[in-house]
Formats: sequence, C-alpha cells, structure tokens
Amino acid sequence: MPVDSPSPLKQNDAAMPIQYWILKTEPSVYSFGDLLEKDREVWDGITNPLALKHLRTAQAGDLALIYHTGDVKAAVGLARILGAPYPDPMQQKPAHVVVDIEPVRTLATPVTLEAMKKNPLLKGLELLRIPRLSFVPVSREHWKVLMKMSGTKG
Repeated sequence: MPVDSPSPLKQNDAAMPIQYWILKTEPSVYSFGDLLEKDREVWDGITNPLALKHLRTAQAGDLALIYHTGDVKAAVGLARILGAPYPDPMQQKPAHVVVDIEPVRTLATPVTLEAMKKNPLLKGLELLRIPRLSFVPVSREHWKVLMKMSGTKG
C-alpha cells in the first residue's frame, strides 16, 4: 500500500468518530523510519494500566502521531490504526492488548516537545500532563494545532 493513500482522514466505520493519539517510542529501539520500511506493524509493549485503558478504546481509522523519545523528543510521523485492539500474543496477561498500525507520512516539520510546551494552545495536552504514558489521547483541537505546527495535512 502506498504510504500517502488512502486519505489519512478516511474512517472505516462512518458511525464512529475518528480519535487521535500519540504513540511514543525510543527511536534507537523502533523508529518511524522502521515503520516506513515495514508498511505495517504490531504496536506492542504497552504495560502501563492507563495507557492500556486508552489503547483498548482505539479503533480502525484512528490517527496517531509517532513521537520519538530519548534525544529526539519530537513527533516525527503520522500513522493510522488498522483495527481494533486484540490480546498481545507475546504476553500471558489478557489485559495487555496491541493494535496494528501503518505509516501515513513523515511530518513536514517535526514537532518538538519544547515547541509543544511553549504553545499556549496545547495547554492540557496529555503528553505534557502525563509524560510517562506511551499511548496518549489527543483532543481534536490539540490535533489541529499539532498538524498546523508540523506543516502536515491530517
């Protein structure tokens, strides 16, 4: 599947409103570039109870910013969730779930954590409020600000 199609705003189930997320990863372990090379990946390894609670509400068609932690500290790419969460096949705990994602596009301009903190329109952004979570919800309003900051349509 080409990286830039279908439209990033396409939703598989028109009755369900699209949701927005930030998925955090250490780029030395798994980067957005790795996702671009694979075209599809299981997003796993989430163990924090609150992050898992958020993950369980994800649905096909939701959009996510891939955020690089570590030395980068920036949102660098846009991905789409391909289906409902399902039990993590690598875990023995039924509460641990995963989702499949695909890349949509690299952000035109990475959005750094520093820039997010300085933008008053991002006050209350969950990434800034609870930075330890690896799967973070984003409001529609915050999503629009982040997309504008990145110079990316989505």
